[in-house]
Amino acid sequence: MRVADHIVRLPRPFDPERGEAAAQTVSDLAGEVRALVVGAAGCSPYLAGLIEKEAEWLPGALEDMEVALADVLALPKAGMSDVRPALRQAKRRVALLAGLADLAGAWALEDVTHALTQLADMACEVALSTAVDEQVRRGRLPNKDVGLFVLAMGKMGAFELNYSSDIDLICLFDETRFDPGDYVTIRKGCVRAVQDMSRILSDLTEDGYVFRTDLRLRPDPSVTPVVLSVGAAERYYESLGRTWERAAYIKARPCAGDIAAGEAFLKEMRPFVWRRHLDFAAVQDAHDMRLAIRAHKGTGGPITLPGHDMKLGRGGIREIEFFTQTRQLIAGGRDTDLRVRDTVSGLNMLASKGWVPAATAETLTDHYRFARTVEHRVQMYRDAQTHKLPGSDEGFERLAAMMDTDRPSLEADLKERLSEVHAETEGFFAPDAKAAEPRAALDDAMQARWRSYPALRSERGAALFDRIEPMLVSRLSLATKPQEALSAFDGFLAGLPAGVQLFSLFEANPQLVDLLVDIVGTSPALAHYLSRNASVLDAVIGGSFFDEWPGCSALTKLAKARLDTEPDYEAKLDAIRSWAKEWHFRIGVHHLRQLTTATEAGRQYSDLARAGVAALWPAVQEHFAKRHGPPPGRGGVILGMGSLGAGHLTPQSDLDLIVIYDPSDADCSDGARPLTVGAYYARLTQAMITAVTAQTAQGRLYEADMRLRPSGNQGPVATGWSSFQRYQKEDAWLWEHLALVRATVVAGPDALARDVEEFRQAIIQQPRNAGAVLRELADMRTRIAAAKQPASIWDPKIGAGRLQDIELLAQAGAVLTGEIRAGVRHGLDACVAAGILNDVDAQHLADTHALLWAVQIASRLLSTSAVDLDTLGSGGQDVLLRAVGRNTRAEAEAHLAETIDRAARLIDAATKGGEQG
Repeated sequence: MRVADHIVRLPRPFDPERGEAAAQTVSDLAGEVRALVVGAAGCSPYLAGLIEKEAEWLPGALEDMEVALADVLALPKAGMSDVRPALRQAKRRVALLAGLADLAGAWALEDVTHALTQLADMACEVALSTAVDEQVRRGRLPNKDVGLFVLAMGKMGAFELNYSSDIDLICLFDETRFDPGDYVTIRKGCVRAVQDMSRILSDLTEDGYVFRTDLRLRPDPSVTPVVLSVGAAERYYESLGRTWERAAYIKARPCAGDIAAGEAFLKEMRPFVWRRHLDFAAVQDAHDMRLAIRAHKGTGGPITLPGHDMKLGRGGIREIEFFTQTRQLIAGGRDTDLRVRDTVSGLNMLASKGWVPAATAETLTDHYRFARTVEHRVQMYRDAQTHKLPGSDEGFERLAAMMDTDRPSLEADLKERLSEVHAETEGFFAPDAKAAEPRAALDDAMQARWRSYPALRSERGAALFDRIEPMLVSRLSLATKPQEALSAFDGFLAGLPAGVQLFSLFEANPQLVDLLVDIVGTSPALAHYLSRNASVLDAVIGGSFFDEWPGCSALTKLAKARLDTEPDYEAKLDAIRSWAKEWHFRIGVHHLRQLTTATEAGRQYSDLARAGVAALWPAVQEHFAKRHGPPPGRGGVILGMGSLGAGHLTPQSDLDLIVIYDPSDADCSDGARPLTVGAYYARLTQAMITAVTAQTAQGRLYEADMRLRPSGNQGPVATGWSSFQRYQKEDAWLWEHLALVRATVVAGPDALARDVEEFRQAIIQQPRNAGAVLRELADMRTRIAAAKQPASIWDPKIGAGRLQDIELLAQAGAVLTGEIRAGVRHGLDACVAAGILNDVDAQHLADTHALLWAVQIASRLLSTSAVDLDTLGSGGQDVLLRAVGRNTRAEAEAHLAETIDRAARLIDAATKGGEQG
């Protein structure tokens, strides 16, 4: 790449004589290339000096800049005495090449910063390697393989080094490679090596310096050595790490030494940097850092150009970096695509994911590149580590000449850009306080006790709540019954264990307050769920909360992908619970807001449960296999029974499960601790039930019920395939065959799943005596009625003419006609085919089931116990009335009574046909 072919701008020589003098030292310069050298030297005494020192090398370098750069960056092989001049020569050449390419516009900003960072990487590697070799030679380290590595932080980590940047480094070593008794000796050797590395890079010699090094980003630098062990660093960040350190690690990368050890450390640091929840509390932390920097550096004043700090001042580079990094911290724990190091890529990714408007990202990117370009020109003048605009007229004239513009245009451009950046970023970190909305006179006594609740006991939590309380109370006052809504919110707030994250979330996303008021004023059960699982609100603003339902297959893939991100078994159990909670909340909100029907909500709850079980089963088997070997034979499947198998669950349904395994010819497992086949699958099944039902830090996934397995609680917890077939053929009761109508394999190997499904169909299709089936069905109804009566007209499940009653009749119709498809509608059609019902009666039963299912879903969404309209708020009552399709309670109860009574009479008549037979 010839520089002559890519010149798009030329600096004007501020000091033409100085520029000409420097150009005359270089042979074979002509045309625009000579004008570039004259302009650069005439504006920058530093570049003029470099041109004169590298006069012989420069012409060839400008003929092919890429080859010249690669040659300079090749690792020099030199000892302690030779490495200093070699690295300083490399620094001169890269600085000169990058400076000229930058001034000419031949390299983009990213090309310039990348070249400077590559130089820093090479220099750190050479300096560290040389220093370690010296410690090995002196016997202070046993060998070079001591697990010592250097992390590039800040701009170096992100390949964004500026023209006269220092380099921020953190140096660590892996202490686990050595015996504890050698720890002190190894650490001393590593400390000496890093000190030598720093001196090699930063000492000012007759050849200059390479990079000023800053080792103060390490944990607690005032009392810790320049090298820490990995374990010490991890303990510090786990217990004392602050938000600014999390932000710093966004850009961190290993640049020298044991790169693999550095990558392993950064992998361990991910949970510290990237929080699982949307971390809006980081906004206030970042704003506090901005204010602290302004106070410490004195950069908080208005934008006046002379002496303005392009990095730390208002509208400066740091504002854009904080804006970008804070948004990355907010959402990067949930979206790994946001975990990019450099600022421009961060803005682009945030825009592509909807976290920043595309126009905002484009504007800030343009301003960022311009500010960095100005920063480079300021630093090129004398290779000074400064970020301040000139304080004199002469300085501004020189800067304008370097940028090939005039001073008035430059000043106007700077003022406009700095002001626009400040307005955009200040609006994010510290939006102007809005006038409080009209506040209704609510319950002052109730509101006064809020300060005693756990979520407001911390100073920060209370301060955040003080800022959002007017908005909350205003929204509550607009409810149909404000006092009732306030009381419901009081219950939510009382159950909230902590508040900082949630209150930060509400402050940053006021639209969520409307959703919260809607929930607490309508569904006490969902409000209680939300108070215990507030992190599910992250999903609402994650971008896809209101998208179309993905379906069971896609959910299963998402669940498996979520589990794959976790390193250990316990973390996987927490992960599947956290993942399921968000989807569970989504289903409830969608139905509460009438975005889905009751039938759709029931199917979605079922899809979610099936996906969770399907994703968890392989993880449980993998963990179990570490001790006892992989599943022997053909493996095991999980058969979903009841509502799970039928594909419609409520928000509070437990899971009816049966595990069927086929040992084939295996007698025992093949593992470190082998088990007989029966014991293996029994213990594996217990492990799965524990994985589903255990209370972890994220709660319980589901309650599980295994009583539908052959012989119920008296039978083995896992059933062999041959035993299952024999039992169903020879010993099963009718109700067990009816249960198979709704059975579906939800997890396990496909081959065994197909066999189980074929057998299920064969059982359903076997010939039966209709009279005997209906007589037994009548007996079952009698036993159910004797065991339990409906709690009220609003109890949709148990009782004559209600959900269970209709489902049993539909299942009887299925086994009488060999109808293998699950679903009440298919079963009722089968009853018509069997002559048990006519079309009109079947339609009434189908309509009754749909009506009662709507009540069932609504009831379980509103309350964790039997619904009581006398104590249910008006919002909850409206949900139930909407489910029944009536305007008043009296109308709804009359409609339910009439509909259920007719359904009961129809089922009575159908089953009496069996008695007559």
